Amino acid sequence: MNGLFEAALELHQFMENNHWRFCIIGGLAVVRWGQPRATQDVDVSLLTDFGKEEDYVDALLQRFEGRIPDAGRFAMESRVVLAKASNGVPLDISLAGFPFEVQVIDRASFFGFGPGVELRTASAEDLIVLKAFAGRDQDWADVKGILERQGDILDWNYVRRELGALSELLEGADRLARLEEIRQKLDFESG
Repeated sequence: MNGLFEAALELHQFMENNHWRFCIIGGLAVVRWGQPRATQDVDVSLLTDFGKEEDYVDALLQRFEGRIPDAGRFAMESRVVLAKASNGVPLDISLAGFPFEVQVIDRASFFGFGPGVELRTASAEDLIVLKAFAGRDQDWADVKGILERQGDILDWNYVRRELGALSELLEGADRLARLEEIRQKLDFESG
């Protein structure tokens, strides 16, 4: 088993043992739904109760070493725990709590990446929304790869609704229009 999957499984098992609600997002989820690509870290969305984030952060940093000085304070300020697995692979754990984040976690499903490596990942549609909302070059490349691989089996009404709602938070950034442009270039039928 490669180091990335070992790290993902280590974090996954820790969270399951604590009965936490979570799912894998980022590069590993893209491997499931889109075009395989190199990724150097494990990205996870962890549902925390507002006002109780410190309990989760403390538990994570007792189990996994922080990657920066004062990782606990940084996590409380940024809502991201920067840690590393026992094999040194970086772990980026986003502290989720907003309705869309809860929905992403609730819609996640298990996927077998190989023998003994079954991980809970975000759905293809939710991954598209997350990536399009983030809007970095690599995110758009990931979106294109998911569209190429998943095609018209995607629930476009869901994607449009959720991305449209989130895009309202970004002044002057029309993520939905850019997504539709990519989709049209790939010649998918409107759904």
